Amino acid sequence: QVQLVESGGGLVQPGGSLRLSCAASGSIFAINTMGWYRQAPEKQRELVAIITSGGPTNYHASVKGRFTISRDNAKNTVYLQMNSLKPEDTAIYYCYVITSARPGSSYASSWGQGTQVTVSS
Repeated sequence: QVQLVESGGGLVQPGGSLRLSCAASGSIFAINTMGWYRQAPEKQRELVAIITSGGPTNYHASVKGRFTISRDNAKNTVYLQMNSLKPEDTAIYYCYVITSARPGSSYASSWGQGTQVTVSS
């Protein structure tokens, strides 16, 4: 099993910044993709940003230029630096990772419990 521990969420004023962290632990041999999704009330979950093992990244169009995803492979941790936050960024943010437990095994996806990000004055 894989455990994901998220942190960094909270309440921030428009234009402010937050940095989300997600640390993976457990039966992990390798991590492929790490990323962040978000879901606002009455809306479907959407991809915010992803980063692959080699470093390539992809962002939702609405956060490009404002958010930056990064990872620390030694710590099995992914980060999401969120700048110039807007009220429309308010949502529960979920960490997502794809891992393998042992050599030759299939990759499996894991989800964090979610951390609330609220952007309001």
